[in-house]
Amino acid sequence: MRKFLIKIIIGAILLLALYFVAVYYMTFSEGYRAGELVKISNKGIIFKTWEGKLSQGISEELQFNFSIEDKNKQVIEDLKNLQGQRVKLTYKERFGTFPWLGDTKYFVTKVERTERLD
Repeated sequence: MRKFLIKIIIGAILLLALYFVAVYYMTFSEGYRAGELVKISNKGIIFKTWEGKLSQGISEELQFNFSIEDKNKQVIEDLKNLQGQRVKLTYKERFGTFPWLGDTKYFVTKVERTERLD
């Protein structure tokens, strides 16, 4: 009985480790979004994370919510300086997230200022 219990515990630990690796290191998709940078904020009570919002049009449905990892300090500074301007974001989408990484599955890795084409 003891060996069986130990095997179940080891199996559970391995599954948990596999889930962590899959969520953190594997990306579901990568892409670009362009629009007006509406918001960038550092929020949270226990885990402070950087969150942002990009407006891609007039309606609420055309808003892109994203997170930025703390290790991307240059991206955070660029977003702070470009708030209210038109930007192009490069992002990666993960299968999920953890509370200490951010609120969304979309993590911005690069930001560029763009000009509005009218």
